[in-house]
Amino acid sequence: MWDAPTVDPKRHAVYVGTGNSYTESKARAIDAVLALDMNNGKMLWAAQSLKKDAWFVGCTSDSPSEDCPKDVGPDYDFGSSPILRALPDGRDILVAGQKGGVLFAYDPGRKGALLWKNTLVEELSLGEITFGGAADEQNAYFGLKRGGIAAVRLTTGKRVWFAPLPGKHIEGHGAGETAALTVIPGVVFSGGWDGVLRALSTEEGRLLWEFNTVPGIETVNGIAAHGGAMGAPGPTVVGGMVFVGSGYTLGAAGKTGNVLLAFSQ
Repeated sequence: MWDAPTVDPKRHAVYVGTGNSYTESKARAIDAVLALDMNNGKMLWAAQSLKKDAWFVGCTSDSPSEDCPKDVGPDYDFGSSPILRALPDGRDILVAGQKGGVLFAYDPGRKGALLWKNTLVEELSLGEITFGGAADEQNAYFGLKRGGIAAVRLTTGKRVWFAPLPGKHIEGHGAGETAALTVIPGVVFSGGWDGVLRALSTEEGRLLWEFNTVPGIETVNGIAAHGGAMGAPGPTVVGGMVFVGSGYTLGAAGKTGNVLLAFSQ
């Protein structure tokens, strides 16, 4: 598990997305969304998206280790926290993004029954959805590694809009999106591999404003600094301010940096 649990006080449950196995296994907890009893940790239900996904770093190279599984899986695990939201009709929904690029919606009130699923990319690829999306009362929003942000209607799973990221590059790296998104009423915030923080309209994905964090920045503590890729954490919004750390890469994706930036209204 490499995501934070999602708490459901109404059902006394916590939900977590799980990863792939490192060895061949038939466990139903692989590549799944699990519901655990908050009081004793017992599994309430498991919704598995892919069976027998055995994978770890280096096993797809030309000279894999002898420890690698015989049949290497696609590494389509759930790397981000499931999103729990209430629907207009009073039901709850649990939305989870899989690294292959597929969204799953489960009914936590019916032991994880599948409500809908939506493949956000034409051709599945590793790491399309990595560190998570965000959701408001109507839509869920997810960034994709290939460079774009999609809005999906919670009630139906249908895509409402897709906003491709511009083809900007830093040191040969494309404008991918693996960092978590953040949403407030009317605005989705996205930090990309290209070092650009973007604010998009939740209505149609229109760009409201953007800020390039990469150039040298004068800091309040006088340390020479510049931004870079934003590969994992999403922006934090509090007290009318937006805070974002810039310079954390994901693997070889983007330029490193060393700044914490604050934006006002």
